Amino acid sequence: MGNACSNHLGIPPAKGPYAVGCTDFMMDHTAQGSFFRLYYPCQETEKAEKPDWVPCKEYFNGLADFMKINRTLSEKIFNYLFGSFKIPAYLDAPFKSNGKCPVVIFSHGLGAFRTLYSAICAELASRGFIVASVEHRYVDQSASATYYFREKTESEMANDNVPKTSWIYYRVLQHGESEFPLRNKQVKQRADECILALDRLTQINSGRPVQNVLQTKFDCTTLENSMDLCRIAAMGHSFGGATVVEALCKEVKFKCGVALDAWMFPLDDEIFARVKQPIFFINSEKFQWAGNISRMKKLDSASIQRKMITIRGTVHQSFPDFTFLTGNWIGKLMKLKGEIDPEIAIDLSNKATLAFLQRHLGLEANFNQWDPLIDGQDENLIPGTNVTVLQSAI
Repeated sequence: MGNACSNHLGIPPAKGPYAVGCTDFMMDHTAQGSFFRLYYPCQETEKAEKPDWVPCKEYFNGLADFMKINRTLSEKIFNYLFGSFKIPAYLDAPFKSNGKCPVVIFSHGLGAFRTLYSAICAELASRGFIVASVEHRYVDQSASATYYFREKTESEMANDNVPKTSWIYYRVLQHGESEFPLRNKQVKQRADECILALDRLTQINSGRPVQNVLQTKFDCTTLENSMDLCRIAAMGHSFGGATVVEALCKEVKFKCGVALDAWMFPLDDEIFARVKQPIFFINSEKFQWAGNISRMKKLDSASIQRKMITIRGTVHQSFPDFTFLTGNWIGKLMKLKGEIDPEIAIDLSNKATLAFLQRHLGLEANFNQWDPLIDGQDENLIPGTNVTVLQSAI
């Protein structure tokens, strides 16, 4: 097992042949609008900067609320630990690709937000994908923090022209409140937001004018006719893994799904028989339990490929970027690191994902060199699960 921790802290650069750009899209300034970070193959440029990993302090406040700790104290701690890190992509760099790009819609976990999975999203973009990492919004409140621009009052209009930002923070489960109704409502809303993001990308791809409220320097007209909209996948971590399953059920344009350490609790039982697309479950060794695995196995099918692997020495937080940004002691104390080198773990996950996407999106690429990983053939992988599940539970 690769258990030596990487000596340097930082989000690992993407390994594919393309340089990676990123930009933010917010279509419709209201809380019901679509908001996502887009990762894409880009032209190499010396002028472009790499954006901050955490865009602003409000996201630190949201993480504090999610973790149920004091905002003032945690803001200083988070800023000290994470404030200097950059995303491994060039902000607003010009788009460049040699052909039409397959598309991935990515859904973050509970209490996360759009920038926290940049190692995964940038790697896919470096291999020729266009990836929209959705920030889940208003009705949902499953992000630690997000924002929109509210309509201004007449007095505010008279004073300045700047839109008024309204922040929405994580919705804490109330004392005595039943969890399933909230999470079930949220997972449906999240799937709708993934579908809305796909609709917005389709609009951009068609060349129809779109208004990006954020007024970035990125020229979205360069994305016209850039996407292969016959090759679309959904991907997500934890609550985002459940969102993948829900989204596949709701939208057949998603040809397959990759669920990273999925938390299956929010899903209705009746949904499993209705999902017709291939799904790949990539699990950590320490997070899963029999009840959760048994729900995954309800998706087993004789005719549709449903695959599962487990990465040895990993924890639930081995998939978000946090795992690369803390030293060994703090990382293990906060359960952000497992026993395996986090770069080895994410590399296995990314390569297995690419092989699965080639197989089920019909890509002409060389990702099939990693086909054995889909079946767990590596010293750091377990085929299926390390969890014992009674057949009666399935």
